[in-house]
Amino acid sequence: MYATERQQLIAQLIASDGRVGVVELAERFGVTTETVRRDLAALERGGILRRVHGGAVSRSRASTAEPSLAERSARRGIVKQKIADAALALLGDQLDGALYLDAGTTAAAIAQLVAAGGHARPGLEVVTHSMTVAQTLAGVPEVGLTAIGGRVRGLTAAAVGAQTVEAIGHLRPDIAFIGTNGVAAGFGLSTPDPDEAAVKRAVVASARRVVVVADSEKFDAELLVSFAPLSDVDVLISDAEPAGELADALDDAGVEVLVA
Repeated sequence: MYATERQQLIAQLIASDGRVGVVELAERFGVTTETVRRDLAALERGGILRRVHGGAVSRSRASTAEPSLAERSARRGIVKQKIADAALALLGDQLDGALYLDAGTTAAAIAQLVAAGGHARPGLEVVTHSMTVAQTLAGVPEVGLTAIGGRVRGLTAAAVGAQTVEAIGHLRPDIAFIGTNGVAAGFGLSTPDPDEAAVKRAVVASARRVVVVADSEKFDAELLVSFAPLSDVDVLISDAEPAGELADALDDAGVEVLVA
């Protein structure tokens, strides 16, 4: 296979999967890892991808790239629904206690399941800084709701800022479902916006148990701001098994991985 043919196939994989790994590509094409790295360098010069540790990601996964809430809501809806189902299944047939729901479309899917009924009983208290989640759960019978205020980012419909972080610091929820834009071996959990990262960091620090809900497109992505190491995570729920360096890092950190 000529280099141009191999690079075209790599570009197609990037377009479909959002990321590629050096070792996996070397095995797939029967070439050395150095050959793959030269291919990735050529594609990066052409603006097709961005190289990261262990492979490459789509240019759309740059460290500051952040799609709008509407764009994210329209993407991978069935996958997020399955992750939401698995999240509530993790807690059992009935819920009580204090549950923190992070901002994000997967957390919003969890809120929709709770609002649909059959999952809650008296004593369930949901806390959130997401205006979307708060709107979904407002007035739902048998669900107490605490909405954390602050400056609301239009891009994510989430409260951010010092007031939000301080309020979360006074809480101790039993479990927090956390969304993330990236899950990487060395960089941990990350997101493009520093204000969003500060809020997520506070939620992780306050919760007794941290459950990350993230589809596999987030694997190996490193966004601008890291808000938690993998060692702070108790459970990762996704639609696929992590592989390679990320799988090893999750295992070393003692993170339980559940596939929806």
